[in-house]
Amino acid sequence: MRLNSKNWKSRLAAGLLSGMMVLSAGGCTHPLERFTTSFLDVFDTASTIVGYAPDQQTFNEQSGAYHDMLERYNQLYDIYNEYDGLSNLKTINDNAGIAPVEVDQEIIDLLQFGKEMYEFSDGRVNICFGSVLEIWHDYREDGLANPDEAELPPQELLEQAAEHTDINALIIDEQASTVYLEDPEMRLDVGAIAKGYAVARATEAIAETGMENAAFSIGGNVSAIGWKEGKEGNPWVIGLENPDLTAGDYLLTVSISDLSLVTSGNYQRYYTVDGKKYHHIIDPDTLMPANYMQAVSVLTTDSGFADGLSTMLFLMPVEEGLELVEEMDGVEALWVEMDGTVVTSSGFDEYIND
Repeated sequence: MRLNSKNWKSRLAAGLLSGMMVLSAGGCTHPLERFTTSFLDVFDTASTIVGYAPDQQTFNEQSGAYHDMLERYNQLYDIYNEYDGLSNLKTINDNAGIAPVEVDQEIIDLLQFGKEMYEFSDGRVNICFGSVLEIWHDYREDGLANPDEAELPPQELLEQAAEHTDINALIIDEQASTVYLEDPEMRLDVGAIAKGYAVARATEAIAETGMENAAFSIGGNVSAIGWKEGKEGNPWVIGLENPDLTAGDYLLTVSISDLSLVTSGNYQRYYTVDGKKYHHIIDPDTLMPANYMQAVSVLTTDSGFADGLSTMLFLMPVEEGLELVEEMDGVEALWVEMDGTVVTSSGFDEYIND
């Protein structure tokens, strides 16, 4: 299905909450109360939890446990910072070509999932692509700090770094609980999967504590469990951010329950060189930012898979991605093309609110 995004402005609604919109229904009473909390200290993004609980204390305990789980994942999967008494991805990168690093099971599980995504995506999603992404990160940070001096990374430098991205050099020893990068120039970067994976695991765990009706928006990575107001059949209403930031906050809204919605786009993390924007999602074939679309959103049960798949789809032509999604069970997607045209998979429309 193809639609021009300008025709969707009537679908926008108020009630914005950090990339998540929860519409309230009037005239109803229910023993559960609605509570909200927000935080900024995990995965370098704004996060919001909206949930229904019998009282504030119960919600605080449950949402606090969820935050603590995300904070742990954030520290384990961090490639930039060290933490006392913790071996994380930075520790592994720092020991590339030197020695295996003993790590917690959460790191091994993530990296194994990363290998699976690499195979599934035919190499488009590569957690061992860090040597290239590190260069783009440094040039982007310098360009943001000094816009008048912003530059593109030299192609030769990127090509040299790309020689150190062979995922077969990532050695995982599950018995010894160690991870080793055989190539001293290799670097892990799990940005394409880590946040979604962490959200999926935390959401599974928090449901077991009794938190049954909540929506979690972790920097645009949304997972919803149960029902709004705790009333079965009353889904959560989630807003899809509009890539055209001048045209309104939301492109449209969807109603979901026990599903995740993850978006990859070119409109948040970027810098400008000679008047042109260069975003952070790098095509492994060209070593340049992918230029197929503005954004793609994936709707499925597991936000870890949705995170990786949204990156994969962003790195291929829309028609190719649409064909792939149509062959998958339990997965729907929406694309926003460069001209603003909206394309949806055959089952996505049933979630869209009129």
